[in-house]
Amino acid sequence: MRLSSLADYAVVMMSAAARHCGQAKVNATTLSAETGIPLPTAQKLVSRLSTAGLLESSRGTGGGVRLARPPAAISLADIVEAVEGPIQMTSCVDHDRHECVLESCCQVRPHMSVVNGAVRGALAGVSLSSLAQVRA
Repeated sequence: MRLSSLADYAVVMMSAAARHCGQAKVNATTLSAETGIPLPTAQKLVSRLSTAGLLESSRGTGGGVRLARPPAAISLADIVEAVEGPIQMTSCVDHDRHECVLESCCQVRPHMSVVNGAVRGALAGVSLSSLAQVRA
């Protein structure tokens, strides 16, 4: 399993935003410069992360973004789902999708929700505050 580039960038950008927590709002241009994420991508992520309720944004003088919750209350799962949608290891986890040719005879499908839950639980156990710590 590998995160998409956009999800990876969202984690990097949210970590940078967390390091500004408690200070004045920061804008997408600053986050782009600090992280190396291209500005158009940073702007797109600000929009998605705001829609997901992870960032609060405001326009105009004194505008910018800040975390909508404390960094300890935002998980890696929250960030990934804001960009990727629900975490699903395989399409068969979604019982409304019937894309797999093996669906009628698959012996693993009944167990995939357990696997999916374990992966989501692992991501949920990593807080943004831990990701934002600067390591020496």
